[in-house]
Amino acid sequence: MSKFQKINAGYNNTFQYEELSIGIVVPIENYANSSVSTMVDHIKRVKLVDQLGFKALWLRDVPLHVPSFGDAGQTYDPFTYLGFIAGQTEQIALGISSIALPLHHPIHVAKSVNTIDQLSGGRLLLGIASGDRAEEYPALAINYENRGASFRNAYEYIKASENDFPILNNNPLGILDGKMDILPKPYGAKIPMLVTGHSQQSTEWIANNADGWMFYPRDFHSQEMRIKEWRQLISKSQEWSKPFMQPLYIDLMSKSDFKPQSIHLGIRTGTDFLIEYLNAIKSIGVNHVALNLRFNSANIEQTLKLLAEKVMPNFHTN
Repeated sequence: MSKFQKINAGYNNTFQYEELSIGIVVPIENYANSSVSTMVDHIKRVKLVDQLGFKALWLRDVPLHVPSFGDAGQTYDPFTYLGFIAGQTEQIALGISSIALPLHHPIHVAKSVNTIDQLSGGRLLLGIASGDRAEEYPALAINYENRGASFRNAYEYIKASENDFPILNNNPLGILDGKMDILPKPYGAKIPMLVTGHSQQSTEWIANNADGWMFYPRDFHSQEMRIKEWRQLISKSQEWSKPFMQPLYIDLMSKSDFKPQSIHLGIRTGTDFLIEYLNAIKSIGVNHVALNLRFNSANIEQTLKLLAEKVMPNFHTN
């Protein structure tokens, strides 16, 4: 096993075997003192991120604003917003991290992501999750405790929808009898689906079914052991290896040798230590890091340019 499967342009450009690439989480702004972003200058910054060569943009699926959760994400519907961004960008992969599958019917998910994939020339990356905001489930009359099974049922439905006139029986979310089709189909071979966290599933299930794994920042040893176990499970039954990615909150200082300090799910640091940190997670098998600038104290445009000038050349840019 030596390479990742070729799926679509977004997946192929973002994930390279034994390499690490860098993406950006939307909103691309500092909103440390609020759970709701302003989205000021959002398209200007999206275009800049594309032009500077970052590999992927990542949006959140936050159906309802739950103040106790602390983050309403980009506030816009992720499918509508990514469709709009597709027409404003040229190269960058368009990622959702992640759609809470139990909160959406899979026909609507499949139709939306396939549409974006078609309109963008195959740049869509679909993160999928079981959802972690229990308050949202009663509002949609959905059982929170059953979200693990609902997640698997939705995954099965979306996979079936890739076939022409699909047949799907005994699925609680609906029956497909082969007399109807779900259009459009993906632009590439399929829509790459990356599982976030465990999503109420076993590591074996994720190894067998996901096209990649998104996990939260953890200490090097536990992250290394997690990646190693997962890839060993993959190698037992599959031809291709699969990428592993994680987010990272950063507050990037202008002084390159600024000594690192811990912040929520990330670090306040200069470019020297950031490069060192990214090389360290690359060495344990991380293939992509999605940088979040929510707590970034410096000018956002200057930070993006500093990352592109000083950090990105050390990693996968082809």
